[in-house]
Amino acid sequence: MAQIRVNHLTFSYEGSFDNIFEDVSFSIDTGWKLGFLGRNGKGKTTFLNLLMGKEAYAGSICAPGAFDCFPYALTEEQMQRPAAEFADQIKPQSEQWRILREMERMQENVELLYRPFHTLSPGERTKILLAILFSGEEQDFLLIDEPTNHLDWAARDKVRQYLSSKKSFLLVSHDRDLLDACVDHVLVLNRKTIEVQSGNFSSWWENKRRKDQFAKAENEKHRKEIEALKRAAAQTVRWADKNEATKIGYHPIKEDRFIGTRAYIGAKTKKMQSRAKQIEKRMHRQIEEKEGLLVDLEEVADLKLMPLSHPKKVLVNVKDYSVTYPNAKQPAFAGLTCSVSQGERIALHGGNGCGKSTLLKMILQHAGVEQEQMTVSESGICETASGLIISYVSQDTSALHGGISDFCAKRNLEEGLYCAVLRQLAVEREQFGKDLSAFSEGQKKKALLAASLLTPAHLYIWDEPLNYIDVFSRMQLEALLRSVCLTLLFVEHDARFRKAVATGEIALQRKEIGLRRQMW
Repeated sequence: MAQIRVNHLTFSYEGSFDNIFEDVSFSIDTGWKLGFLGRNGKGKTTFLNLLMGKEAYAGSICAPGAFDCFPYALTEEQMQRPAAEFADQIKPQSEQWRILREMERMQENVELLYRPFHTLSPGERTKILLAILFSGEEQDFLLIDEPTNHLDWAARDKVRQYLSSKKSFLLVSHDRDLLDACVDHVLVLNRKTIEVQSGNFSSWWENKRRKDQFAKAENEKHRKEIEALKRAAAQTVRWADKNEATKIGYHPIKEDRFIGTRAYIGAKTKKMQSRAKQIEKRMHRQIEEKEGLLVDLEEVADLKLMPLSHPKKVLVNVKDYSVTYPNAKQPAFAGLTCSVSQGERIALHGGNGCGKSTLLKMILQHAGVEQEQMTVSESGICETASGLIISYVSQDTSALHGGISDFCAKRNLEEGLYCAVLRQLAVEREQFGKDLSAFSEGQKKKALLAASLLTPAHLYIWDEPLNYIDVFSRMQLEALLRSVCLTLLFVEHDARFRKAVATGEIALQRKEIGLRRQMW
């Protein structure tokens, strides 16, 4: 297979003080199924834009064929039309029969291609755009940027099965199950370096874990050696100073120091001082030799949460509850019965469109949380404990704007502590002076999560909190939620996160009345 060679790549955005890439060189094979990993803000999407020629850069990128990138940017006019009518506009070399073939491989109804695009669900849109992406020439190297965001578990499973049968692509994703199933190599943006490694996410993570353990052990050994050298240097300096002090003076027992004796003592002192300097040079040399050991170590810092205790055990009670939107032919959900008690971490699970976000918003509305009031028809019971304080993270980040200071003032947060939590979530300090609207999608989600973590509450409601969030931050949140006794009601389609965090699950099914509640 041919190779894509990146040589001495350097790039920074205009007005930025730091380079996103600086003198980077590596090569990848066009036949690989390549996973692309890295913290939010490290430059994954930027690198895709560089491959697509959307930004000017220093250095060179040599590729044997063309690149094409998912997701496609659609116009408002295209959103109103069926995909079959505009497919050749977003991918000129695609052919209708190839798109139909790819839809069948995803086991998806080909009639979706002839429905107005805006009427389709997020999962249906994703699968159509992936079918168009893979309908071009075989020599194209395809760039796929987070295809499973906002998709339910069933849609994710179909995308996972489909991509596992393909090759010649670079996949940006934070879904660990997707990466394990679909890739055979990984390209990783570490803290200071870039590495290419054979294997999937789990094999890379195990190798990294062992490497980090070795680096920590070596660093501890190195630290002890440095401390020993410091003590030896200090002792030698003390000896030299003490010896130097004996050159001149009178001792009642010993004789006076004559000039010949002084010269001998001075030479001896000089040797001691020289020895101290040699030890110091050796110490600095060892520091320089070892300083690169921890350059790529990912320390997953412990986060803190401040939940409140409520006098009532049951915080949310829903009984035979139904919600219907105006002019809707059927309810968003009907006959729902469930409850959320203190200390439970409940995952609200189900397909797109089954009413998960609607239920969360109605709970917020009944608890008196400030948000846009929903105009719906209700029946049954949806009640919350009196005086209930809720910390809410929405899946929508479009409302974020303004500086961090204004954001903290609006939410009554201590700015210094808020910035410290953002740093723990690996948001660079350079971001703190920017408008929140200029953050990447992952950084915006971290801004909302940091605010929620610092808000004392009885109940935490998180609606798809992990969209765009990097793997390391997901692990931080998993560790936090397992270690703190809090009450959490959340929607998240990342199966690995849900399994690690949830103490129980409430499954909503679009075509069935009622809830299936499972505790473990």
